[in-house]
Amino acid sequence: MASKDAQNQRSRGLPGFLPGAPDPDHNFQVSLPNPGNQVWQPVLPPPGSLPPGLEYLSQLDLIIIHQQVELLGMILGTETSNKYEIKNSLGQRIYFAVEESICFNRTFCSTLRSCTLKITDNSGREVITVNRPLRCNSCWCPCYLQELEIQAPPGTIVGYVAQKWDPFLPKFTIQNANKEDILKIVGPCAPCGCFGDVDFEVKTINEKLTIGKISKYWSGFVNDVFTNADNFGIHVPADLDVTVKAAMIGACFLFDFMFFEHSLAGL
Repeated sequence: MASKDAQNQRSRGLPGFLPGAPDPDHNFQVSLPNPGNQVWQPVLPPPGSLPPGLEYLSQLDLIIIHQQVELLGMILGTETSNKYEIKNSLGQRIYFAVEESICFNRTFCSTLRSCTLKITDNSGREVITVNRPLRCNSCWCPCYLQELEIQAPPGTIVGYVAQKWDPFLPKFTIQNANKEDILKIVGPCAPCGCFGDVDFEVKTINEKLTIGKISKYWSGFVNDVFTNADNFGIHVPADLDVTVKAAMIGACFLFDFMFFEHSLAGL
């Protein structure tokens, strides 16, 4: 009887491994972190089929992104490089993202600027690179719309986020490394977020089924007007491919630049 139960347990698989991934070694042990005063996401044993550093995403169905307030930019009214904390649903930091761009681009290209966002884990290892070229975002230029390239690990392209032309709604697609569409993201007609949350729905390619959403949380009138600090939540199925989750983190950065970034110098 015990042998039959063990066989059923093996057939169901162990938590933390994506559907279709090879079964882990039967001697694999799951250890729970000490909950006392835990701030950082504990280090997880890497499943063999996942890109290094993305094992943190394998069990998450909610990813929280918090933009850090730049006091120097608030005082001087200048645009500084963006920095983001990426956390799990318990508020534990799993990654930290830093924008790399030149001052000229931030000043004169503003929210359209080309930049690279480097995402590191808690040990300082770079695990994801997001490259954003200088492109348009107007419906009058449908041939040169926004696009992001996602690398994980750096140097290995795993996907893209591409804006699609639409006269009424902001629409984007999540693409794999071969630029084949995987998912669609559809935003509201007016994604300003002045007095409430703004939801970008994640849909299947035919747009018939919604599987998740990217939400920009409203942080209050004062914060929205006088700071650039934005908060986002990515709601996705826990068993979604980790490279797709990485692309959705990149999409979140793109939405921040396109729809919610503003310069204090213009107030």
